[in-house]
Amino acid sequence: MAVLLQSKIQQRMFKKFFKHMNQENTENIEKEIIENESTSEQTQENIEIPVVELTNEEKLQEDLAKEKDKFLRLFAEFENFKKRTAKERIDLFKTANQEVLVAMLPVMDDFDRAMVQISKTEDELLLKGVELIHEKLKSTLVSKGLEQVEISVGDVFNADFAEAITQIPAPSDDLKGKIVDVVEKGYKLGDKIIRFPKVVIGQ
Repeated sequence: MAVLLQSKIQQRMFKKFFKHMNQENTENIEKEIIENESTSEQTQENIEIPVVELTNEEKLQEDLAKEKDKFLRLFAEFENFKKRTAKERIDLFKTANQEVLVAMLPVMDDFDRAMVQISKTEDELLLKGVELIHEKLKSTLVSKGLEQVEISVGDVFNADFAEAITQIPAPSDDLKGKIVDVVEKGYKLGDKIIRFPKVVIGQ
């Protein structure tokens, strides 16, 4: 019995000893982990991110690139401005005489009507003289940019290039929806129509 009792006492003592050792080891391990984490944080805080500083030459090259880009942009804008103003100047030259030319159109109409009447007479000298004046007037106006709008009987009516003043029954089926008479000539200055031809349409 004494031996058995002594054996149990030794077992309890060993258990307490190992339990104490395990607690100490666990505490030591936890302590080491905390210390390692603290050391790691301090190390990360002490690490400085290096700032790359440009040399004077690199700074000058960077400034030069910026100025070059700015210059190219300004140059492109200036070229666009020159092209735009040149186009506006050309358009202005083309239409500068528009008011004068429009005022001269009724004179041209009168000459056309006079030519029709004079051509019916037998006075060849009168007819030739009026023809010369008529052609001189026409050539002068053409030199200023005036052009007659090409339109004739039988053409399909297009409201973009002619003005219909009335409609009449078409003389034939093939003239339905087409021009059957040109009452007044039309003229344009460059690409701009300054007076639309006045026409009669067949229906």
